[in-house]
Amino acid sequence: MPASLSPLSQRTLVAILLIPVGVSLIWVGGAAFALFAALVLGLAALEYAHLFQKGGYHPTTWILVSGCAALPLIRYLGGDAFALPALTALIFLTMGWQVFTYRSHHETAVLDLNITLGGLVYLGGLGGYIVSLRQLPDGVWWFLLVFPAIWFADAGAYFVGSRMGKHRMAPHISPSKTWEGYLGGVVSSIALTAGLAALWALRVPYLTAGHGALLGAVIAILSPLGDLGESLIKRGFGVKDSSHLLPGHGGVFDRIDSWLWAAPLGYYMIVWFF
Repeated sequence: MPASLSPLSQRTLVAILLIPVGVSLIWVGGAAFALFAALVLGLAALEYAHLFQKGGYHPTTWILVSGCAALPLIRYLGGDAFALPALTALIFLTMGWQVFTYRSHHETAVLDLNITLGGLVYLGGLGGYIVSLRQLPDGVWWFLLVFPAIWFADAGAYFVGSRMGKHRMAPHISPSKTWEGYLGGVVSSIALTAGLAALWALRVPYLTAGHGALLGAVIAILSPLGDLGESLIKRGFGVKDSSHLLPGHGGVFDRIDSWLWAAPLGYYMIVWFF
């Protein structure tokens, strides 16, 4: 991408290129979408590993990346019933590998083990719900309700925070985020997700604006913790972005930090309450 483009122009161009691809894969679903999710989570896991390598740690990158890529495929092929056994097997494999390679990086071996396990659970375990959400009955419409709730919250938080924000949420982690922006994001997500649900109800009769409002509220209230959590990791190693793979956006991990919360939250709300 030309270096002469401003960060905003780069960000816009990347969005224009990627959004149609993403929406098309969401619409198609099936194996194509599961493979896309595997690619996204595998790349995020690679960036996660590189962040910790910057700090002098040695996570088991090949297990981390392959495991995070495999978990959404396992959910697609076997459903939730196979997800926990697969994650358990990956935990066993990680522990075994660390035991037999202990001499390689013995100073950080214990932390390396926990970094790898944490990445598998966080990125692979939670990220796999992206596929489970799409596989629900009428999953395309639920997916296109849950994920826009994040974007509505982000847009509302930016709009309100940039104009009215005074009280910082986590000044040492993400100085630009304010409580005013956060509340603006919650209100925006509730209102706009309710409206979107009413629109989708033309195709899914049992879907209501109330469903959308509740999803919007829960996702907007809790998902920002995913963003702040990823920022915490990056600040720990003095970096702004997880990588420079997506010009103007940072890395894949930067883009999916809130997805990792929204996907399981949306999935369980739909399964348990709707």
